[in-house]
Amino acid sequence: MLWVKAFHIIAVVCWFAAIFYLPRLFVYHASCEDEAGRERFKIMERKLYRGIGTPSMVATIVLGLWLVSYSPSTYLSQAWLHAKLALVALLVVYHFYCGHLVRVFRDDANQRSHVFYRWFNELPVLILVAVVILVTVKPF
Repeated sequence: MLWVKAFHIIAVVCWFAAIFYLPRLFVYHASCEDEAGRERFKIMERKLYRGIGTPSMVATIVLGLWLVSYSPSTYLSQAWLHAKLALVALLVVYHFYCGHLVRVFRDDANQRSHVFYRWFNELPVLILVAVVILVTVKPF
């Protein structure tokens, strides 16, 4: 079980690294004014989303479910886990919305300013703080 937990934590760290950096790329891409720079951002966004973000998300979910499978009746009876899973579901939606934005930028169809993406970048920080508190403190 400890090996599964260790790899789950590693996957979470990798997923959050991608989920923090991808919207930061959107900030820079939205304010980029030269064609070469925009094309470079498209490549970086695609590779980060497909090569790191999505595989890490899948690994996080699979390993998390594996951890719950060790004692489903115990884990699923705890309210903190339900709150955590709701936040993870929200993060999955955020992740797929980032994938949508990767395609929007790829198609040169972005209509939002870099300011929007600066604010958009803050949501996963709030989710991370809440999840760490739920898992560590188990407040309910």
